[in-house]
Amino acid sequence: QSLSPFNAWLFMQGLETLPVRMDRHCDNAMGVAKFLQDHPAVSWVNYPKLPSSQYYELAQKYLPKGASAVLTFGIKGGAGSSLAAGEKFIDSVQFMSHLANIGDAKTLVIHPASTTHRQLSEEQLAAAGVGADMIRL
Repeated sequence: QSLSPFNAWLFMQGLETLPVRMDRHCDNAMGVAKFLQDHPAVSWVNYPKLPSSQYYELAQKYLPKGASAVLTFGIKGGAGSSLAAGEKFIDSVQFMSHLANIGDAKTLVIHPASTTHRQLSEEQLAAAGVGADMIRL
């Protein structure tokens, strides 16, 4: 089945501005990553274009125009209370949607340990790299 003529036209309209929108996505993500990196309530930031990233050199080589708009960071919550701190952070967010999907036109935020990965054991969470402090933006 093919797209209707109108839907094809809409697709082409969006395609024309895709490079500009992707540049903006990447620039915004980098700005947020830099801000979070220096924030006292944040313990770590994972974004490939940050010089502190283990993937920085690869990102420089293979992603010269930007490294997407997805990043993760760790929220400080004190010993044993990172899960509660993550949930509190999510509940406090006002200008982002608390959703699990990726690729939306809206800015999304999620606390994987209490939502998408909640059913996993501690060992499985560790193997997946999902800590109680992790927030995905």
